[in-house]
Amino acid sequence: MKIDKKIIKELTDYLNEFNLTEIEYTDKDTKIKVSKSTSSISTQSISSSSLPSTQNVAAETVEMSSGTKITSPIIGTAYHSPEPGAKKFVEIGKKIKKGDTIMIVEAMKTMNHVPSTADGTVREICVEDGQPVEFGQTIIILD
Repeated sequence: MKIDKKIIKELTDYLNEFNLTEIEYTDKDTKIKVSKSTSSISTQSISSSSLPSTQNVAAETVEMSSGTKITSPIIGTAYHSPEPGAKKFVEIGKKIKKGDTIMIVEAMKTMNHVPSTADGTVREICVEDGQPVEFGQTIIILD
């Protein structure tokens, strides 16, 4: 797979122009995510000390996962269990049925249960507990 540097440069320019911290581009089976480095370094960023200040950006290209994707129906904060310390709704390898609660997304102090849209086995949980999620963002992938 060849990385298109022109797309990365264009996304970097958008980051700076619109004062964004992260931008993502998806096309068929390619996904490019560009984000500015922050004080806490994640697997998707490079520390600013290793790059000139004008190039304080990291890029990540990954293959899209196959399987049934369950997406967040609303913007909010995702929680894996009904309350802190409680048993999680789903874990990797667990079989679930359509309609089972897989997560809670809190929006405006309201806890919204997110039901599974399909039967399957949980292959991947795409969001961390307490992580903000966007509408349409993949939160779980089923086999």
